[in-house]
Amino acid sequence: MPLSLDHVSQEAKKDIIELKNNINEFKSGKMIEDKFKHYRLTRGVYGQRQLGVHMFRIKIPFGKLTAEQLIRIADIAEKFTNGNLHLTTRQNIQMHHIKLDDTPDIWTLLEEKDITAREACGNTVRNLTASANAGIDPDEPFDVSPYVYESFKYFLRNPICQDMGRKIKPAFSSSEKDSAFTYFHDFGFIPRIQKDENGEEVRGFKVVIGGGLGAQSIVAPTAYEFLHEDQIIPFMEAAIRVFDRYGERAKRFKARMKFLIQKIGFDAFMELVEEERLAIKNKSYKIDRNAVAIPDPAPEKTPPTSEANDPAKFEQWVRTNVYEQKQKGFYAVQLRVKLGDIQAEEARQLAALIKEWAADDLRITVNQGILLKFVRKEALAHLHNELVKLGVGEPGFDTLVDITACPGTDTCNLAVTNSTGLADQLEQMIKEEYPAMVEEKDLKIKISGCMNSCGQHMAANIGFHGSSIRVKPLIVPAMQVVMGGGVDPEGKGFVAEKVIKVPTKRIPDVIRMSLADYEANGKDGELFNDYFQRQGKRYFYDLLKPLTDTTNLTDADFQDWGEETEYVQAIGVGECAGVSYDVVASIINDAEEKVELGAEAFQQGAWADSIYHSYSAFVIGAKALLLSIDVKCNTQKGIIKDFDTNYVESGKFSFDTSFNDYVLRINKNEPTEAFAKQYHDEATAFMKQVQETRKKQLLAEGGDKEVINNYYKA
Repeated sequence: MPLSLDHVSQEAKKDIIELKNNINEFKSGKMIEDKFKHYRLTRGVYGQRQLGVHMFRIKIPFGKLTAEQLIRIADIAEKFTNGNLHLTTRQNIQMHHIKLDDTPDIWTLLEEKDITAREACGNTVRNLTASANAGIDPDEPFDVSPYVYESFKYFLRNPICQDMGRKIKPAFSSSEKDSAFTYFHDFGFIPRIQKDENGEEVRGFKVVIGGGLGAQSIVAPTAYEFLHEDQIIPFMEAAIRVFDRYGERAKRFKARMKFLIQKIGFDAFMELVEEERLAIKNKSYKIDRNAVAIPDPAPEKTPPTSEANDPAKFEQWVRTNVYEQKQKGFYAVQLRVKLGDIQAEEARQLAALIKEWAADDLRITVNQGILLKFVRKEALAHLHNELVKLGVGEPGFDTLVDITACPGTDTCNLAVTNSTGLADQLEQMIKEEYPAMVEEKDLKIKISGCMNSCGQHMAANIGFHGSSIRVKPLIVPAMQVVMGGGVDPEGKGFVAEKVIKVPTKRIPDVIRMSLADYEANGKDGELFNDYFQRQGKRYFYDLLKPLTDTTNLTDADFQDWGEETEYVQAIGVGECAGVSYDVVASIINDAEEKVELGAEAFQQGAWADSIYHSYSAFVIGAKALLLSIDVKCNTQKGIIKDFDTNYVESGKFSFDTSFNDYVLRINKNEPTEAFAKQYHDEATAFMKQVQETRKKQLLAEGGDKEVINNYYKA
């Protein structure tokens, strides 16, 4: 029996009912697979490596959860999955082995606790990440949490980011130290305070745009050294509209904002952003600074014990995992969660500890851990004893031993090698052979199962991504070694450089040889990245070159970590990639849905939203007709231009001006009621003509036509 929707918001109720209906449409064959994939991804439902099951991603802005929310997620994981909660580098939680039919109930149970999955995957504004210590950071000029939350609310279900060519990832750092890695995000915000002419403090942000990791990593250039706090959302809105219109759509590997800026130039991109400001919903957007309240401290009470069960381990844990907040007398406790995995029962017990000994505001960290706030000093020993029992009391948070790793071939379609097995091996090796390095915070290891950098390997001092080496007739699992990434003590970000490819079973020796060389030849106080830059990539290539010798491979080298059988490279089509198979009529239906959404928004008085839905109808309708005559469609701007060439100049469609000028009035007009009505009426008339044109084409063709394109990619 389906769960009641009485205790969820109206917006969420509509989403859940729509998801259920679309699942039924898909299962009955009324909705093609690629269209359904495109749809479900923006609802957090992602295919995984194993057939018949899915990964479900929860969208958790800046990783903030209450104890009750954590309990609800744990209960869901236990009921519907294998019971594991996987913490990600995007401060989300993922659950695996989900059945598609269970997803509406899962979403209902989440929404009852004010948690969403909307736009957790797909071509949307993804989860907004932030420094986990925002609000308690001794170095922060102010708490960025309200700014992240307000931005999350603004773009959730926003028409401008529902059908983009690719995803957008924003990040907010709590200070200039850039612990949120803003430098490799589409939008990055670092808080700053300036004085106005009256000497009053004014809040704002340094803004960077167009960064990214993956196969081609780019450090985000600076858009503003200081942008007033009321302008961050208008700037993001204008920039997203530009990205939506000009960004690549057919060639997925070129479809991120960083490539658009690279293609047209930074100055040209910023000029387009300024042109778009006239049409945006809000010219200024005042942030409610109290949108995220500072939580109440832990209750003041005497713990059952003030003695640590393992004093030496406790002292090391305090040195590496605990620090005093800017609120003097209270302490932040950072938990190492191995591989980001925590079982449901342990999560519930952790929630109980939080209720007793910390503030009800835990944060998932970007290195797959958890941060607790407002712990009293006298409770630390008892809390540590209990955390050890749960498996999350190990020292070494965010040090060399705290290795970040994506799930790799455990569940991911795109993974080439087993990230988690290698991470396990390296952690054990470091603890046994380099015990002093458990406290080394200036040297970090990150692992991704493929080059897409879900494990953020390009932001590591020493990173690895999955690859392979052919040794005929077999294939050896391998790792591409990268070095020199991360953030320096001044907050400057670096992307790592590719050094060499090594069989994965020899990666422990990569660490041994690199550390030995660094210890022998590094100068006093020289950080690893500085040493890498001084010696150069070629130096490390030569150092590690002996490990690439394939003439002395053993049987074990042909097995990946954690596997007992010979390695077989099996790369699926990822849910973020690939060419899709779709039908022109289905695309026209999508355009008609935009017309309907435009009418709904108009009735609600949301003029800007109505206008954008109408704009989308113009573009999608035009794209459908272009695909019907085999015209490739790469960008929205290209679609508009090609429609002029193929349909307007030939006399099949007629406007008072060009289709380009007719449609792009969207950024030449304020979003008024009058323009919204006129534009929607025109979009409605345009779609009527599109339908009539398509009917004539079908009569001439003798039936519906299938086209190959990327329309329903994610």
